[in-house]
Amino acid sequence: MPNPAKHNDPFDSFDDLDDEFVTDYSPLKVDHGAPVHDLGEPATPEIDPALESPYETPIGRDPFADDYDAPAPEARMSAFASTPAASPAYAMGDDDIGAISIPRIGIHFFPDSEETLQAADTAALDRRMTRAQCMVKRGGIFEAIDTYRNEPTPSLIFVETSARGRDMLDQLAQLAEVCDAATKVVVIGAHNDISLYRELIRQGVSEYMVGPIQPLQLIKTVASLFNDPETPFVGRAIAFVGARGGAGSSSIAHNFAYNLAEAMQANTVIVDYDLPFGTAGLDFNQDPLQGLADALNEPERVDAVLLDRMLTKCSDRLSLFSAPATLDQDYLAETDAFEDVTRKVRSVAPFIVMDLPHVWTPWLKRSLITADDVVIVATPDLASLRNAKNIIDLLKGARPNDSAPKLVLNQMEVPGRPEIAVKDFTAALGIEPSCLIPFDPKLFGQASNNGQMIAEIGQGGKVADSLNQLTAAITGRTPEIKAKPSFLSKLFKK
Repeated sequence: MPNPAKHNDPFDSFDDLDDEFVTDYSPLKVDHGAPVHDLGEPATPEIDPALESPYETPIGRDPFADDYDAPAPEARMSAFASTPAASPAYAMGDDDIGAISIPRIGIHFFPDSEETLQAADTAALDRRMTRAQCMVKRGGIFEAIDTYRNEPTPSLIFVETSARGRDMLDQLAQLAEVCDAATKVVVIGAHNDISLYRELIRQGVSEYMVGPIQPLQLIKTVASLFNDPETPFVGRAIAFVGARGGAGSSSIAHNFAYNLAEAMQANTVIVDYDLPFGTAGLDFNQDPLQGLADALNEPERVDAVLLDRMLTKCSDRLSLFSAPATLDQDYLAETDAFEDVTRKVRSVAPFIVMDLPHVWTPWLKRSLITADDVVIVATPDLASLRNAKNIIDLLKGARPNDSAPKLVLNQMEVPGRPEIAVKDFTAALGIEPSCLIPFDPKLFGQASNNGQMIAEIGQGGKVADSLNQLTAAITGRTPEIKAKPSFLSKLFKK
């Protein structure tokens, strides 16, 4: 029997005439250049008795094809199932476009048509996207799948596909297998189908847009995902603290941040909270302004524009909020000021690496407790063992629902120095070390004096491998390290 609503469905009026999964949406106004959720609320459709609601299907049932025995959505899209869908209640209007401020995130576009390619190129060059790291690569969703088999995924991915229904879900399942859990995915399709949109949102896709796409639509979509006042963007804070003075916590933090930005291609900000003696500026060969001290003195004045001026750009993806490293003033900021500044820095980048000094103050204790990840850098001696255990016990009591701190054993195998064995050290703490970094004063000294990182001068060595291991332990992903071309390959390259 023919579906009585078939020819009244505005979503089926162009290319959907063979779809039996339709209902009467005649009151809707169709705009093929806008995201489907901006189209308004549909009229109440007839409810299938097999469904709990008009728009949700039981797990295992496919709304797009009766003969398709789909796996459970949670298993199929698990890689980005935790990504919240865009809230229909927050829609960027034309009056809001001038106020958009995109944070320091990575955005990759994978268009499959000439129109979307031009829109993505134009959007990537827009003034509102200056802080974001954009990449445009034609090839659609299959190019994205091939790309992320060997590369980490950015904060946001736009993929275009002409598939629909079961085929689209299969393609997204392949993409989910190579995506990080925190990555947001926006799908650009050719079919204005409300049932398809609702199914994609239910399975973890952040947004579904219907072509042809305009550049401002892409920018507004980014803003709606990362500038929603109801759910403001918050980067991941990783705190590094030394178990004792001289453990090398700052050097490890700076090298970790460099690996995160360069090897993992993640936009990262280092915040050097060792105000009188911080070394981040020296390690990166920078002479920044006293921005961090000024921000702590007047945190209420710090906004996205001022913060952007205060940060020092070390590379395309790495920025530095440096300590003044002078003794001409007393640093007496309140605990709330440190917390407020940290919160505002977290609103501009996906990863924040906090380099904490070896002191014990209320603001430092609060910074450790509120961080997403804590890395304790220790040396294999009794003082480090005692202090590391005290920090771990404190954090276990204050963060019962968070993961245990990461442990880094630094300066291992110092010639002539008695050391506590690794198995005894970890048995006392109840935590296995994420990495063991060998004692190499020549390598670290050369890097420090040159204002370089270990990955720049010691790639392929034991220390660099240990730092890569730490990066993988915290991020959960290890990118494929591309070998540098040899001299002969350059010589004989045609």
